[in-house]
Amino acid sequence: MSERVFDVEPYAISTTRLDDGRMRLIESMTSAGNAHMGMRGNFEEGYSGDSHRGTYIAGVWFPDKTRVGWWKNGYPEYFGKVINATNLIAIDLELDGEPVDLFTGRHEDFALRLDLRNGLLTRSFTYITGTAKVRFEFERFLSIATPELCLQRLRIRALEGSVRVRATPRLDGDVHNLDANYGEQFWSEVARGPAPVPHLSLRTIPNPFGTPQFTVTAGMRADVTGLDPSGVVDAPLQAGLVFSGELAAGETSEILKTTAVVTTRDVEEAAHVDTVSRLLEAAAGTTFDEQLAAHTALWEERWARSQVVIEGDDEAQQGIQFNLFQLFSTYYGEDDRLNIGPKGFTGEKYGGATYWDTEAYLVPLYLSVASPDVTRALLAYRHAQLPQAQHNARQQGLAGALYPMVTFNGIECHNEWEITFEEIHRNGAIAHAIAEYTRYTGDRSYLEGPGIEVLVEISRFWADRVHYSKRAQTYMIHGVTGPNEYENNVNNNWYTNSLAAWVLRYTADVLEALPRERLVAVGVEAPERDAWRAISGGMYLPHDDALGVNVQHDTFLDKDLRPVDTIPADQRPLNQHWSWDRILRSCFIKQADVLQGMYLFESDFTVDELRRNFEFYEPMTVHESSLSASIHAVVAAAIGEREKAIELYRRTARLDLDNYNNDTEDGLHITSMSGAWLAIVQGFAGMRATDAGLSFRPFLPAGWSAFSFTVGYRGRVLEVRVETDRVLLALRDGAPLELVVHDRTVTVDGELVVAHPV
Repeated sequence: MSERVFDVEPYAISTTRLDDGRMRLIESMTSAGNAHMGMRGNFEEGYSGDSHRGTYIAGVWFPDKTRVGWWKNGYPEYFGKVINATNLIAIDLELDGEPVDLFTGRHEDFALRLDLRNGLLTRSFTYITGTAKVRFEFERFLSIATPELCLQRLRIRALEGSVRVRATPRLDGDVHNLDANYGEQFWSEVARGPAPVPHLSLRTIPNPFGTPQFTVTAGMRADVTGLDPSGVVDAPLQAGLVFSGELAAGETSEILKTTAVVTTRDVEEAAHVDTVSRLLEAAAGTTFDEQLAAHTALWEERWARSQVVIEGDDEAQQGIQFNLFQLFSTYYGEDDRLNIGPKGFTGEKYGGATYWDTEAYLVPLYLSVASPDVTRALLAYRHAQLPQAQHNARQQGLAGALYPMVTFNGIECHNEWEITFEEIHRNGAIAHAIAEYTRYTGDRSYLEGPGIEVLVEISRFWADRVHYSKRAQTYMIHGVTGPNEYENNVNNNWYTNSLAAWVLRYTADVLEALPRERLVAVGVEAPERDAWRAISGGMYLPHDDALGVNVQHDTFLDKDLRPVDTIPADQRPLNQHWSWDRILRSCFIKQADVLQGMYLFESDFTVDELRRNFEFYEPMTVHESSLSASIHAVVAAAIGEREKAIELYRRTARLDLDNYNNDTEDGLHITSMSGAWLAIVQGFAGMRATDAGLSFRPFLPAGWSAFSFTVGYRGRVLEVRVETDRVLLALRDGAPLELVVHDRTVTVDGELVVAHPV
């Protein structure tokens, strides 16, 4: 555990301490979003200490230059990055002519709290001047009822003495990315003004790559009591209003700031100002509390389908609640043009783009906790970008489609060769998500429609990427990076080869079951299918019979194999202490690699095979990827290593809450936040959705008095509660459901109790 800055509450994160040295960490942790936009937990009045001010708009990005002296054929033309957008929340504050600044000013009774049930961020403190004490109370949230809206309420109360107050709610377009060169800005001003509402329109600067420019327009209104209007802000990159007045002891001013944001993704630029004006006019007909109530009601509907309750362990409860809240704040399927970036709306690291994390880690969660339409939107996102994936493959001189490692628009926009060109296993994850959706929902319409088009092109890529070894008389895949990014340019990564073989076999099976007219439309003839089956059946899968394990790649066993506990504690994390050369030569594993494949295809292995591989690889795993602990927790639970599963759950659930990897100040690990749910539902509850149906093999973790969760499955909503000696199943919606609990087939129609085996 590295550091904890917030107190433990089951459904909130809160603190009464303001640690100036951890401000960026605090800002990351109190980030919030509503899928349309989001922001870090910055202070409205500003903060002159070390801080990372960040506001991000969904789908808005910029193609930055990547051309370098060692440019090679096939390199992406640009590096896509999320860009810091207009600061929407600014309310400059002055007391007796001096700015309010918690870094330099005297203050007491500080409190900060993010409600993890509805995203309401509250902050309060008493500020001390030479002659007065003034109490400030802030509230804000990003509405999911009207996603274009950010709503803020500020109360200013003079406690002692009278004080001159100046408040300036404004829109600030003078923003920069952390990684910008020499203060470069990615925005130019299009329009601004005080009427019909204070507004600011910014357009991304031109780029030489032909990708669209974006215009983002923000408009605001401020309803203020206790202070008088005293001016407007109308300067380059700035728009707002000024209010001032004197508050005597006991008097209060209230500022209600509502901001509307639209982009050219949805609204033509010429209509932006009128659109934000109409949104603000509509919002003016309701109070802050009414807007909050409507927003909260929609959150309650989400929790009714997804809530996980852990009894007896508030740290564990806070962990799962924090992760689910942040995931749903980032994505809930409303827009199939969007996907889920590793940092969501919480930071700029990883460029804010889409990775393979979505298909491998997030699809299983969304299938269970939301409408199937949410997952189908994620699949539609990839199908819409099939032409771009074909372009990526052609860039490498290959057939079919290569889905990007990193993207905003389907074109690869990542410039690290060992990732862009070699971590091609992401193609298999996208195919697996199609199969997962089909198996879980029982709905074959996507598979037989858009899905098979994706599968065919991915299969064509694999068939072209393999080569046949005449010496070994088997098919191989050389020059790859597996999920373990602490090894690059290896040959025959077991996970990659296994996944490629599965894709080819699965696609051939699906094609053979298609109606003739659909088969003709897809354009795959029998000889091509037969070739795929030959490759799949003849794929080389490294295995060591003496150890009884699948071998991570051809030369892995030639390394200096030793466990992680031989590394001095002051040299961890490795990626912050060792050279990349030293890491690549070591045996240490960043995240599940062989075990990732065995997790995906668990039914192909015996429990003994799972155990041997887990006991061989986990001791060498440093878990320095946020994606690592959850997969290991699920496998540990499956082989009966309960204490290990619980340990790994804590790591994945509280990765950001306790800053395990010492990098949360850059932003939260959004796409790994499904890990806590996977560890609980697939791990501790042993839930599996197979072709045979739904099954559970639950146990109660030590230290918990009970846990429960809700899942949707094939038109049903099922509540599962696990206690010390029994499992309680309750069908909340849908037709009776037959399932398996501890190898016993039961039918749930209403409520049912099943005892744990002795």
